[in-house]
Amino acid sequence: MIFDEANFSPGGDRYITVEFGNEMNLELNFMAQGLAGALREAGTKGLVETAPCFASLLVHYEPRDISYGDMVTELKSLIGSLGSTDEIELDSRLFTFETLYLDPWTKECIDDYREKLNPDKEYDPDFVARLNGLEDRHQLVRVHSSSEYWVASLGFWPGLPFLQPLDPRAMITCPKYNPPRTWTPQGAVGMGGSASSIYPVATPGGYQLFGRTPVPIWDPNKRFDAFEGDIVLFRPGDRIKFQPVTRADYDDAERKIEDGSYLYNIVEYQRFSVRNYQSWVNKLDKSERF
Repeated sequence: MIFDEANFSPGGDRYITVEFGNEMNLELNFMAQGLAGALREAGTKGLVETAPCFASLLVHYEPRDISYGDMVTELKSLIGSLGSTDEIELDSRLFTFETLYLDPWTKECIDDYREKLNPDKEYDPDFVARLNGLEDRHQLVRVHSSSEYWVASLGFWPGLPFLQPLDPRAMITCPKYNPPRTWTPQGAVGMGGSASSIYPVATPGGYQLFGRTPVPIWDPNKRFDAFEGDIVLFRPGDRIKFQPVTRADYDDAERKIEDGSYLYNIVEYQRFSVRNYQSWVNKLDKSERF
Protein backbone atom coordinates (compact mmCIF):
# COMPACT_ATOMS: atom_id res chain seq x y z
CA MET A 1 0.00 0.00 0.00
CA ILE A 2 0.98 3.65 -0.43
CA PHE A 3 0.96 5.57 2.84
CA ASP A 4 -1.24 8.68 3.10
CA GLU A 5 1.77 10.46 4.56
CA ALA A 6 5.44 9.54 4.50
CA ASN A 7 6.86 7.93 7.65
CA PHE A 8 10.13 9.23 9.11
CA SER A 9 12.40 7.28 11.43
CA PRO A 10 15.98 7.83 12.68
CA GLY A 11 18.82 5.52 11.73
CA GLY A 12 21.49 6.23 14.32
CA ASP A 13 22.55 9.87 14.74
CA ARG A 14 22.99 10.81 11.07
CA TYR A 15 20.46 8.91 8.94
CA ILE A 16 16.74 9.24 8.34
CA THR A 17 14.58 6.63 6.63
CA VAL A 18 11.65 8.06 4.68
CA GLU A 19 9.03 5.39 3.89
CA PHE A 20 6.35 6.01 1.25
CA GLY A 21 4.67 2.59 1.41
CA ASN A 22 5.23 -1.07 2.18
CA GLU A 23 5.23 -2.74 -1.23
CA MET A 24 7.49 -2.95 -4.26
CA ASN A 25 6.09 -0.85 -7.07
CA LEU A 26 7.40 1.76 -9.45
CA GLU A 27 5.18 4.60 -8.24
CA LEU A 28 6.71 4.43 -4.76
CA ASN A 29 10.20 4.34 -6.25
CA PHE A 30 9.42 7.36 -8.43
CA MET A 31 8.48 9.19 -5.21
CA ALA A 32 11.72 8.17 -3.50
CA GLN A 33 13.86 9.19 -6.46
CA GLY A 34 11.89 12.41 -6.93
CA LEU A 35 12.62 13.39 -3.32
CA ALA A 36 16.31 12.52 -3.73
CA GLY A 37 16.47 14.82 -6.76
CA ALA A 38 14.62 17.62 -4.95
CA LEU A 39 17.10 17.40 -2.05
CA ARG A 40 20.04 17.76 -4.41
CA GLU A 41 18.50 20.66 -6.30
CA ALA A 42 17.54 22.47 -3.08
CA GLY A 43 21.11 22.35 -1.80
CA THR A 44 19.75 21.29 1.58
CA LYS A 45 22.10 22.25 4.39
CA GLY A 46 23.80 19.26 6.01
CA LEU A 47 22.84 16.78 3.28
CA VAL A 48 25.61 14.22 2.65
CA GLU A 49 23.94 11.75 0.26
CA THR A 50 20.75 9.84 -0.44
CA ALA A 51 20.07 6.17 -1.21
CA PRO A 52 16.69 5.39 -2.81
CA CYS A 53 15.18 1.94 -2.32
CA PHE A 54 12.00 0.44 -3.76
CA ALA A 55 9.57 2.26 -1.45
CA SER A 56 11.82 4.39 0.73
CA LEU A 57 14.72 6.81 0.81
CA LEU A 58 17.68 6.79 3.18
CA VAL A 59 18.93 10.31 3.87
CA HIS A 60 22.47 10.75 5.20
CA TYR A 61 22.96 14.12 6.92
CA GLU A 62 25.56 15.86 9.07
CA PRO A 63 24.02 16.45 12.55
CA ARG A 64 26.51 19.25 13.30
CA ASP A 65 24.96 21.24 10.44
CA ILE A 66 21.28 20.34 10.79
CA SER A 67 19.24 18.61 13.49
CA TYR A 68 17.06 15.56 12.98
CA GLY A 69 13.92 17.63 13.53
CA ASP A 70 14.94 20.35 11.09
CA MET A 71 15.85 17.79 8.45
CA VAL A 72 12.45 16.11 8.83
CA THR A 73 10.80 19.52 8.46
CA GLU A 74 12.81 20.13 5.29
CA LEU A 75 11.89 16.70 3.92
CA LYS A 76 8.18 17.25 4.57
CA SER A 77 8.33 20.59 2.78
CA LEU A 78 10.07 19.08 -0.24
CA ILE A 79 7.62 16.16 -0.41
CA GLY A 80 4.78 18.69 -0.44
CA SER A 81 6.42 20.58 -3.29
CA LEU A 82 6.72 17.44 -5.44
CA GLY A 83 2.98 17.18 -6.02
CA SER A 84 1.68 13.97 -7.56
CA THR A 85 4.05 11.40 -8.99
CA ASP A 86 2.82 12.36 -12.48
CA GLU A 87 4.71 15.64 -12.12
CA ILE A 88 8.06 13.96 -11.48
CA GLU A 89 10.75 13.98 -14.16
CA LEU A 90 14.06 12.20 -13.62
CA ASP A 91 17.40 12.08 -15.41
CA SER A 92 17.82 8.59 -16.86
CA ARG A 93 20.44 6.80 -18.97
CA LEU A 94 19.76 3.66 -21.00
CA PHE A 95 22.29 0.77 -21.00
CA THR A 96 22.06 -2.18 -23.40
CA PHE A 97 23.85 -5.39 -22.40
CA GLU A 98 24.64 -8.40 -24.54
CA THR A 99 23.05 -11.28 -22.61
CA LEU A 100 23.40 -14.98 -23.27
CA TYR A 101 20.20 -16.50 -21.93
CA LEU A 102 20.13 -20.17 -20.90
CA ASP A 103 23.92 -20.08 -20.75
CA PRO A 104 26.25 -22.91 -19.66
CA TRP A 105 27.74 -21.08 -16.65
CA THR A 106 24.53 -20.52 -14.71
CA LYS A 107 23.42 -24.04 -15.70
CA GLU A 108 26.59 -25.39 -14.08
CA CYS A 109 25.82 -23.32 -10.99
CA ILE A 110 22.24 -24.64 -10.81
CA ASP A 111 23.33 -28.25 -11.34
CA ASP A 112 26.01 -27.95 -8.65
CA TYR A 113 23.49 -26.53 -6.18
CA ARG A 114 21.04 -29.33 -6.84
CA GLU A 115 23.72 -31.99 -6.47
CA LYS A 116 25.35 -30.65 -3.30
CA LEU A 117 22.77 -28.60 -1.38
CA ASN A 118 19.17 -29.23 -2.34
CA PRO A 119 18.43 -32.17 -4.67
CA ASP A 120 14.68 -31.84 -4.05
CA LYS A 121 14.36 -28.35 -5.56
CA GLU A 122 14.00 -27.80 -9.31
CA TYR A 123 15.45 -24.31 -9.31
CA ASP A 124 15.98 -23.65 -13.02
CA PRO A 125 14.48 -21.60 -15.90
CA ASP A 126 11.74 -24.20 -16.45
CA PHE A 127 10.69 -23.79 -12.80
CA VAL A 128 10.40 -20.00 -13.23
CA ALA A 129 8.44 -20.44 -16.49
CA ARG A 130 5.95 -22.84 -14.87
CA LEU A 131 5.38 -20.53 -11.90
CA ASN A 132 4.43 -17.71 -14.25
CA GLY A 133 2.19 -19.68 -16.59
CA LEU A 134 4.63 -19.49 -19.50
CA GLU A 135 4.97 -22.16 -22.17
CA ASP A 136 8.63 -22.96 -21.51
CA ARG A 137 12.06 -21.47 -20.81
CA HIS A 138 12.17 -19.95 -24.28
CA GLN A 139 9.06 -17.87 -23.62
CA LEU A 140 10.66 -16.86 -20.31
CA VAL A 141 13.57 -15.45 -22.32
CA ARG A 142 11.20 -13.58 -24.66
CA VAL A 143 9.24 -12.09 -21.77
CA HIS A 144 12.27 -11.13 -19.67
CA SER A 145 14.14 -9.54 -22.58
CA SER A 146 11.12 -7.64 -23.89
CA SER A 147 11.25 -4.72 -21.44
CA GLU A 148 13.57 -1.98 -20.34
CA TYR A 149 14.32 -2.32 -16.62
CA TRP A 150 14.29 0.53 -14.13
CA VAL A 151 17.20 0.76 -11.67
CA ALA A 152 15.20 1.22 -8.46
CA SER A 153 18.15 1.00 -6.07
CA LEU A 154 21.69 -0.30 -5.61
CA GLY A 155 22.97 -2.84 -3.01
CA PHE A 156 23.56 -5.34 -1.29
CA TRP A 157 26.92 -5.66 -3.04
CA PRO A 158 28.54 -2.51 -4.52
CA GLY A 159 26.95 -1.80 -7.87
CA LEU A 160 24.32 -4.57 -7.78
CA PRO A 161 21.14 -3.11 -9.33
CA PHE A 162 17.63 -3.97 -8.16
CA LEU A 163 15.51 -3.81 -11.30
CA GLN A 164 11.81 -3.58 -12.13
CA PRO A 165 10.41 -3.99 -15.67
CA LEU A 166 8.96 -0.79 -17.08
CA ASP A 167 6.63 -2.85 -19.28
CA PRO A 168 4.07 -4.48 -16.94
CA ARG A 169 3.58 -7.29 -19.48
CA ALA A 170 7.11 -8.44 -18.62
CA MET A 171 6.40 -8.75 -14.89
CA ILE A 172 7.30 -12.19 -13.56
CA THR A 173 7.91 -13.37 -10.01
CA CYS A 174 9.69 -16.26 -8.34
CA PRO A 175 11.05 -17.24 -4.91
CA LYS A 176 14.71 -17.12 -3.94
CA TYR A 177 16.79 -20.22 -3.33
CA ASN A 178 16.37 -21.81 0.10
CA PRO A 179 19.06 -22.29 1.27
CA PRO A 180 21.14 -19.88 -0.85
CA ARG A 181 23.86 -21.02 -3.23
CA THR A 182 27.51 -21.00 -2.20
CA TRP A 183 28.57 -19.43 -5.51
CA THR A 184 27.23 -17.51 -8.49
CA PRO A 185 29.23 -16.49 -11.59
CA GLN A 186 30.02 -12.85 -12.20
CA GLY A 187 27.58 -11.30 -14.65
CA ALA A 188 24.78 -13.76 -13.87
CA VAL A 189 21.30 -12.42 -14.65
CA GLY A 190 18.41 -13.57 -12.51
CA MET A 191 15.62 -12.57 -10.21
CA GLY A 192 14.02 -13.02 -6.81
CA GLY A 193 10.49 -11.89 -6.00
CA SER A 194 9.72 -9.46 -8.82
CA ALA A 195 13.21 -7.90 -8.90
CA SER A 196 15.76 -8.74 -11.57
CA SER A 197 19.46 -8.14 -11.09
CA ILE A 198 23.00 -8.63 -12.39
CA TYR A 199 25.70 -10.08 -10.13
CA PRO A 200 28.67 -7.63 -10.24
CA VAL A 201 31.17 -10.26 -9.03
CA ALA A 202 31.20 -13.96 -8.23
CA THR A 203 29.40 -14.30 -4.89
CA PRO A 204 27.01 -16.58 -3.03
CA GLY A 205 23.40 -15.79 -3.84
CA GLY A 206 19.78 -16.78 -3.91
CA TYR A 207 18.26 -15.37 -7.10
CA GLN A 208 16.88 -17.67 -9.78
CA LEU A 209 19.35 -17.69 -12.69
CA PHE A 210 18.69 -17.82 -16.42
CA GLY A 211 21.35 -15.77 -18.21
CA ARG A 212 24.73 -14.07 -18.11
CA THR A 213 26.27 -10.88 -19.49
CA PRO A 214 30.02 -10.47 -20.06
CA VAL A 215 29.83 -6.70 -19.49
CA PRO A 216 31.35 -5.45 -16.19
CA ILE A 217 29.05 -3.30 -14.06
CA TRP A 218 31.50 -2.76 -11.19
CA ASP A 219 35.19 -2.03 -11.77
CA PRO A 220 37.56 -0.74 -9.06
CA ASN A 221 40.25 -0.34 -11.74
CA LYS A 222 38.00 1.82 -13.98
CA ARG A 223 39.39 0.33 -17.19
CA PHE A 224 36.60 1.78 -19.33
CA ASP A 225 35.43 5.37 -19.84
CA ALA A 226 31.96 4.39 -18.61
CA PHE A 227 33.40 4.20 -15.09
CA GLU A 228 34.91 7.68 -15.14
CA GLY A 229 34.43 9.19 -11.68
CA ASP A 230 32.96 6.05 -10.12
CA ILE A 231 33.67 2.33 -9.80
CA VAL A 232 29.92 1.62 -9.95
CA LEU A 233 28.30 1.79 -13.39
CA PHE A 234 24.67 2.50 -12.49
CA ARG A 235 22.77 5.17 -10.62
CA PRO A 236 19.17 4.92 -9.42
CA GLY A 237 16.90 6.02 -12.24
CA ASP A 238 18.98 4.44 -15.00
CA ARG A 239 17.41 1.90 -17.36
CA ILE A 240 18.78 -1.44 -18.61
CA LYS A 241 17.90 -3.45 -21.71
CA PHE A 242 18.98 -7.10 -21.89
CA GLN A 243 19.80 -7.91 -25.53
CA PRO A 244 19.68 -11.67 -26.26
CA VAL A 245 22.78 -12.77 -28.19
CA THR A 246 24.35 -15.97 -29.50
CA ARG A 247 27.35 -17.65 -27.87
CA ALA A 248 29.54 -16.26 -30.67
CA ASP A 249 28.35 -12.71 -29.94
CA TYR A 250 28.92 -13.25 -26.23
CA ASP A 251 32.46 -14.52 -26.82
CA ASP A 252 33.20 -11.57 -29.11
CA ALA A 253 32.08 -9.07 -26.46
CA GLU A 254 34.11 -10.91 -23.82
CA ARG A 255 37.26 -10.74 -25.99
CA LYS A 256 36.81 -6.98 -26.42
CA ILE A 257 36.36 -6.57 -22.68
CA GLU A 258 39.58 -8.51 -22.03
CA ASP A 259 41.64 -6.43 -24.47
CA GLY A 260 40.02 -3.13 -23.42
CA SER A 261 38.41 -2.30 -26.79
CA TYR A 262 34.78 -2.86 -25.71
CA LEU A 263 32.46 0.12 -26.14
CA TYR A 264 29.57 0.39 -23.69
CA ASN A 265 26.18 0.85 -25.34
CA ILE A 266 24.83 3.85 -23.43
CA VAL A 267 22.24 6.44 -24.35
CA GLU A 268 23.24 9.37 -22.16
CA TYR A 269 20.94 11.28 -19.87
CA GLN A 270 17.38 11.89 -21.01
CA ARG A 271 14.43 13.22 -19.02
CA PHE A 272 12.15 10.39 -17.91
CA SER A 273 8.62 11.74 -17.50
CA VAL A 274 6.45 9.76 -15.11
CA ARG A 275 3.35 11.32 -16.70
CA ASN A 276 4.32 10.13 -20.18
CA TYR A 277 5.27 6.72 -18.85
CA GLN A 278 1.94 6.26 -17.06
CA SER A 279 0.07 7.40 -20.16
CA TRP A 280 1.86 4.71 -22.19
CA VAL A 281 1.20 2.00 -19.58
CA ASN A 282 -2.51 2.83 -19.46
CA LYS A 283 -2.82 2.09 -23.19
CA LEU A 284 -1.38 -1.44 -22.87
CA ASP A 285 -3.27 -4.71 -22.73
CA LYS A 286 -1.55 -6.03 -19.62
CA SER A 287 -2.81 -9.56 -20.21
CA GLU A 288 -0.56 -9.89 -23.26
CA ARG A 289 2.69 -11.83 -23.16
CA PHE A 290 5.50 -12.05 -25.69
